[in-house]
Amino acid sequence: GSTAKRTNSIASVKVGEGMLGRVVNMLGEPRMTTPATVNQSDYLGHPRGLFYLFFAELWERFSFYGMRALLTLYMVNEIFEALANRDIAAAAVYASYGSLVYASTVVGGRISDLYLGYRKSIFLGGILMALGHFVLAVDNNIAFFLALAFIVVGNGFFKPNISTFVGSLYPDGDRRKDSGFVIFYMGINIGGWIAPLLCGYLGREYGWHYGFGLAGFGMLTGLLF
Repeated sequence: GSTAKRTNSIASVKVGEGMLGRVVNMLGEPRMTTPATVNQSDYLGHPRGLFYLFFAELWERFSFYGMRALLTLYMVNEIFEALANRDIAAAAVYASYGSLVYASTVVGGRISDLYLGYRKSIFLGGILMALGHFVLAVDNNIAFFLALAFIVVGNGFFKPNISTFVGSLYPDGDRRKDSGFVIFYMGINIGGWIAPLLCGYLGREYGWHYGFGLAGFGMLTGLLF
């Protein structure tokens, strides 16, 4: 009697669920109203934190590529001016600097994972890079190499953590994550495109150190965001 009715009801529910599953598969997966999707703090469909990181990365890339636009020419014409093989010396320093900038991210990322976390690492890295760019504006050979060291260490903390921070803004399986990274990388491209034009212009028209100073100002602006 009643047991048979309950059995039939359960079977009906299972059949209904099976039919619903097939319909969902045919029409596509429905958008889930997860807390991340309906969060009131979202802006333009993405977490607000994405746009802060967008501007921070834009200005960090502005400072990095703005300085790189001047670096080799500055070494050839100023730092190694007295050397006969100044082109070779400048290329060696530039290659070493470029390698260390990216190698330092392994150490910086590990320290962040174990001790500091994303936020502190990004802030510390930004401070060190801004300091390095401003030290570059000092007309002194020792200060020049000290500045490069600041930038290398700062990049080691900043670069690996800011991209990871972007990913952490979205829950696993969130479809918006890919478009979020597209927006984030637009900031990288904008900063990398504008910086050589502006810093290169200042370096040529007013002096190397004005160009380096503008790169430092860009990094400082990124910290404020």
